[in-house]
Amino acid sequence: MPKRKKISLIGAGNIGGELAAEIARRELGDVVLLDIPDKAGVAKGKALDIMQTCALEGFDANVVGTSDYADTANSDVVIVTAGVPRKPGMSRDDLLSINLKIIRAVGENLKKHAPNALVIVISNPLDAMVYEMKKVTGFSRTRVLGMAGALDSARFQCFLAEAAGVSVKDVNALVLGGHGDTMVPCLSYTTIKGTPVTQLLPKDKLDAMVQRTRAGGGEIVQLMGTSAYYAPASGAISMAESYLKAQRRVIACAAFLEGEYGYKDIYMGVPVVIGAEGLEKVIEIQLSAEEKQMLEASAKAVRELIEASAKL
Repeated sequence: MPKRKKISLIGAGNIGGELAAEIARRELGDVVLLDIPDKAGVAKGKALDIMQTCALEGFDANVVGTSDYADTANSDVVIVTAGVPRKPGMSRDDLLSINLKIIRAVGENLKKHAPNALVIVISNPLDAMVYEMKKVTGFSRTRVLGMAGALDSARFQCFLAEAAGVSVKDVNALVLGGHGDTMVPCLSYTTIKGTPVTQLLPKDKLDAMVQRTRAGGGEIVQLMGTSAYYAPASGAISMAESYLKAQRRVIACAAFLEGEYGYKDIYMGVPVVIGAEGLEKVIEIQLSAEEKQMLEASAKAVRELIEASAKL
């Protein structure tokens, strides 16, 4: 009889709790919700709460809370949310020194206990954290990805649908680059039911939507005093599901580049195919001169973060 997949979530905060509940609802596998010893009660409490929801709503999944990495053994997927969330006035870069220590400890434990898992990093500053995760674990680039482009593209899609007065289901949007203020919303690859968005919205409105997308995370932080969690969780689940079900979906995410787009030894948001082997292909698209220039600026910002990380 086939066994259920095992999905471990590192960090039992807002995103971790939402991930655990949604994974259980979709019956993607059994869940291990892990946090530091001081927050083990939170992890166990949320796990128990979700298990009782399983009984009420009728879905099959086992959810456990823990602070022991041994419980993550033989995980198929690990999603990392551990770290301090953004507060009002903080940039993602401000989190670097705090969260870098956390991600290094997580990486060492995953290397020991879950060496065959696909690792999806959500912790900010995303591009530096996922780079450090790959460095610490030594895992192949096919098995260490960052959840960024899926979220950024979804935000762009949402804002454009609102501006155009259409269903969000009919908008296809793509955002490349680092997960920060230099991200690159690609208007040349953004359509509404196949029609280029540049034909449907004026330039001033498109420029406003691009800027709102870049500041999308900060907007939510200002409104509720902490980072988003529903949409980031959904972005990570779309990646995990494509891997677990071998869907081979094309999803924008932070991938380790080995010459694609002219960049090496760097994580940046690009469209990739995620299937049974993890990252199966980086899709290279033709960018306009302006988009190439913006991507270069984004790559520069990411490299500065990586260089800063190396000094800490």
